[in-house]
This record gives sequence, structure tokens and C-alpha cells, in this order.
Amino acid sequence: MLAPARRLVRNRIGFAGFVLCLAVVIAASFAPLLATHGPREQVVRDRFQGPSTTYLLGTDNFGRDVYSRILYGFRTSIAVAFGAVGLASVLGSGAGLAAAFYGGWVDRLIMRLMDVLLAFPIILLAIAVLAVLGPGSANTALAIGIVYLPIFARLARGPALTVLSWDYVSAARALGAGGARIMARHVLPNVMAPLLVQLTVSLSTAILVEASLSFLGLGTQPPTPSLGLMLAESRDFMVLSPWTSLFSGLAILVASLGFNLFGDGLRDIVDPALRGVDN
Repeated sequence: MLAPARRLVRNRIGFAGFVLCLAVVIAASFAPLLATHGPREQVVRDRFQGPSTTYLLGTDNFGRDVYSRILYGFRTSIAVAFGAVGLASVLGSGAGLAAAFYGGWVDRLIMRLMDVLLAFPIILLAIAVLAVLGPGSANTALAIGIVYLPIFARLARGPALTVLSWDYVSAARALGAGGARIMARHVLPNVMAPLLVQLTVSLSTAILVEASLSFLGLGTQPPTPSLGLMLAESRDFMVLSPWTSLFSGLAILVASLGFNLFGDGLRDIVDPALRGVDN
């Protein structure tokens, strides 16, 4: 059987997504080294400049370098997305596993709460949470994490119910294994594959949600660079200078598409029914 890394290379969609994700993460991680200007540095006389050797992707209405701001915008988007999805995956998966393990009224209570959260559209619920917490990057991550809780809870609960009915889990209980040991040693490893795929796909949509909230003025606040905020600030100048809108929009597309493709490829790799039989 081929190693997972070799399967990823053979999966063109997944590998393309992995390359895009790696490029975005590198750009975000090494933004201070890759940037040619400060992300908040303003040169008013150079406003609305097109791409050149001095400003690789042009400048915005304040004379700030678009290329440098996109690099730092990646950092903001990645930080918010990873924080939100990390929070949702830990709390949501824990809630789903607890519902499956204890059953009864605990299961009903947890899943009805998840159903209430699922009843609201993602953006609307995130806006409602931010209306209570206030705008900002940290609150945006928290709002998106709350929105994604039911996705991971439902995804963890279904496979966990199946695993808990298996004979070796019953044997572990008969031998006196506690609930925490059963969940950690027997249940969690068997539900990790779908959770890992969902985590990757959720990063894609979290980037879009963060950009949308920043575009509406509820997410990251100026002067912190944000791809959605850059898009919002440049929309009034698209005819005069489309560079900021064009390149910030492409940056959002690349980041979201990369994690989406990687998630699809990862699903094909971890699901035997989709990846087929290896030679």
C-alpha cells in the first residue's frame, strides 16, 4: 500500500490544493521577510499606482503597498480561520462524542442545541454573535467557531455511535475501562478521518466568512490588514484603480480554493471507497 504522502502526490486535485495551502501559509508566516514595504506605511504621493518594480501589485487610495498588505492579510485570515476551526473542532467534536457516549437526555440536550445553531444561516449567526461581542479579529474567530460547532458535533456523533456498538468496545467496558479511556483509545481514532477532512474544508469556508465579515466592517478593524477589509476600502475606486480590488479578491480566492481542493483530495485519500485499490 502506498504511503499517504505518495497518494497525495498522485491525487492531482489534492496535491494542487496542498501546494496552494503551503504557499498561503508560507506567505503568512514569513510576511515580514517577504514584504517590500510596511503594511501600514503610507506614501500619499504614490496613491493609485499600478504594478511596478517599486510596488509589485500597485498601491491603494492611501499609497500603501498592496503586495505587502496582502501578505499580512493572509496572516490575519489564516490566524482567524485556524483559531475558529480549532475551537469548533475541539468543542464540537467533544460535544458530539459526549452525546454518543452518554446517550439519553444528554444526547437529546446537546443535539437539540446544535440543531438550534444549525437553523441560522452561517453569516447571519456570525453577525448576531459579533453584534453582542463587538468587532475585532479575536471576536471574529470566536463567532465563526460558534457557528461551526454543530458541524463537528454532528460529524463526530454519527461514527461514534457506530464504534461504540462494536464488540471490542464492549470488551473494553467489561474489563473495567473508564469512559475517558474508551473515548480516547477506541472511539476517537476511528472518527478522526472524517473530522480531519471536515477541518480542512472548514478552513476554506472560514476564510470566506472572515473576509465577508471584514468587508461588512464587523471583522478585522483598520489599520490591521485584512483581505476583506482591503476589498471594502477599494470598491469606491475600482474605475480609477482596480488593482487593490483585483489582487485582494484573487488572494481570497487562492486561499479558499487551496484549502477546499486539499480537503477534497484528503477525503479521497482517507476514504477507501473513493481512493480505490492501490497498486
